[in-house]
Amino acid sequence: MPDTLIQKVLGRASGGQAEVGEIVVCEVGLTALIDIQFAHDRLADVVSVADPDKVAIVFDHAVPAPSVRDAESGRKARAFAAEHGISKVFDLGRHGIVHQVLAEQGLARPGMVVACTDSHTCAAGAVGAAARGLGPAEVLQIVCTGRTWHQVPPTLRYELTGGKHPWVNGKDLFLHIAGRYGEATGRAVEFGGPGLAGLPMSDRRTVATQGAEIGADFTIFPADRLCLDYVAAAAPEAELTPVQADEGATYEATRHVDLSEVSPMVALPGTVIENAGPVGDLAGTKIDQAFIGSCANGQLADLEVAAGILKGKQVAAGTRLIVTPASQRIYLEASRRGYLADLVEAGATVTNPTCGACFGYHMGTLAAGEVCLTASTRNFKGRMGSPDSEVYMASPATVAASAIRGFISDVREVAA
Repeated sequence: MPDTLIQKVLGRASGGQAEVGEIVVCEVGLTALIDIQFAHDRLADVVSVADPDKVAIVFDHAVPAPSVRDAESGRKARAFAAEHGISKVFDLGRHGIVHQVLAEQGLARPGMVVACTDSHTCAAGAVGAAARGLGPAEVLQIVCTGRTWHQVPPTLRYELTGGKHPWVNGKDLFLHIAGRYGEATGRAVEFGGPGLAGLPMSDRRTVATQGAEIGADFTIFPADRLCLDYVAAAAPEAELTPVQADEGATYEATRHVDLSEVSPMVALPGTVIENAGPVGDLAGTKIDQAFIGSCANGQLADLEVAAGILKGKQVAAGTRLIVTPASQRIYLEASRRGYLADLVEAGATVTNPTCGACFGYHMGTLAAGEVCLTASTRNFKGRMGSPDSEVYMASPATVAASAIRGFISDVREVAA
């Protein structure tokens, strides 16, 4: 029987057929551990790691350590790596947000099952991996056994046609889908169609990362030539075995999206589900803080767009613009290309690569009553600081344009 993309990947990992509704036991190709996971003592009880080469440790949420507790977590992570012979350690200086690091190091690959405790692990679906955030106890047993289980979900298919406007980003595409079609709880979300060829990997990574916000179990793209070239450039030595959905696969629903009809979007505070619309609906909303970063939109392409909009202009008085590159590698390349200088000259603060402000921990926490327009991953109550603050979500281009004016603005007007 023809299979969807997620069925094919889970079937390969479990050594058999993966029928919808069935529970399959899969070999995990990569397990990522993050710094804050070592705040508890569960990992200290690990006697042996199933395969140290299939484990990576990434310092991302609290780096450099902003507290003694975080410093202790870092010490435990380094000790764990040394004890169990884990060589893929991305500590201070090589660090970055885990999902970005896995992508740029070529550790997440087509057809692979990827596990991590972070909910945005679905980002690896951009390269055709079955990737999902799991609980700490589950990740602990994966470290010890090398395997996990998944219930094979039904799939929602998004058939993309047309080409997107130059100022439209993967964030806008995601918000268009979330606002129009709502949640995808308990489903896999698969993308395809002729429009996919014109969607760069940076946009695919944004869309895949954001799948967690509509409740999708997996968000997955096919490993087409653009994807394979991207992964091969990051991991030239890797043997890539792409998986494609079968012709005639059965989908719960197939939805058609014409990329040319997607406009710059904004999500209102609280959720993205049926809560997003064109930027014009919210134009003029005053903002105290603008943020560009996170695993969804701290990529080099995102910083390039923001720098291009802000070059020669100034952030509005009374508005703070914070830019957080998603990794040390991106930080360095953005510096070489002059993007960071353009951002700083415009009045932005560029921070160390970290999850930081995205989850309201450090590097840009919001006070009560403040309004933020963010290009990060979430906009729910209290996400970026005080529960009495408000978080709107948009693309890096919309955030940069709005920072110039001090209120939510259409980048097409500001750039013109």
